[in-house]
Order: sequence, then C-alpha cells, then structure tokens
Amino acid sequence: RLGILIVRHLKRLERVLLSYLEIPDGPEEEARLGILETLQCTIEHAWPRMPCRLPVLLQALLKLIWDVHTDHSSTPEQVKATLLQRATQCLILLDHCSEGQVKVLLEGVGSSCEEQCVQECIRAVQESS
Repeated sequence: RLGILIVRHLKRLERVLLSYLEIPDGPEEEARLGILETLQCTIEHAWPRMPCRLPVLLQALLKLIWDVHTDHSSTPEQVKATLLQRATQCLILLDHCSEGQVKVLLEGVGSSCEEQCVQECIRAVQESS
C-alpha cells in the first residue's frame, strides 16, 4: 500500500520479515506465506534499495528453503511447495534488482548442496532471465 514510500521503513520491516521467516507457524504456515508475499511486494516497490540488503535477505531465504525441505512436521506437501515457490520467486526478484548478483552468489551453493529440492530452487533462479 505504501509503494515506494516503504523505503522509509525498510530497516524495521527487514527485522520483522527476518523474524517471521525464521519461525514455523503450524501446518498451514499462514504467517510465513504472508510474509513472503510482503517481501515480494517490498522488493518490487523498493528495488533500488534491495542490493544493499541482499546478503541478509539471501541468507534468510536460503535458510527458509532448507528449513522447509528438512521439515518433518505435519505441514502438507502443497503448503511446502507454495513456500518454496514463493521463496524462489523472491530470490528471482532479488537477482533482477541486484543485476545478477544472486546468481553469482548461488553458484557455490548449488555445487555444494546435494539435496534435490534445494537444487531445484537454485536452478530456477539461475535459469531466470
């Protein structure tokens, strides 16, 4: 709703985003799904300010992808797939606004990680144009 005016609140918003991404919130993961949508909108509106936040956001999104992949709770597979898809979409948006820096940073991760699910997310980012 704020559009580009969101840049005034990025520091506080970043703390909220990171805290919500870290903690699972039950089988339906409503809070995490909502916060990924918020992150996506924030990246779209405040894209000129995102490259300086790239290291923190990239780490949080990769951790989320790993946590979702290793989650053995009662979370339905469809919810997990949606979380992974939205996290991947955020990574793609971050890559676009950082002029390809995410792809460069993910090169080492993709080669060192043997988990198929994580590799698929990384491949999707690397193949995006």
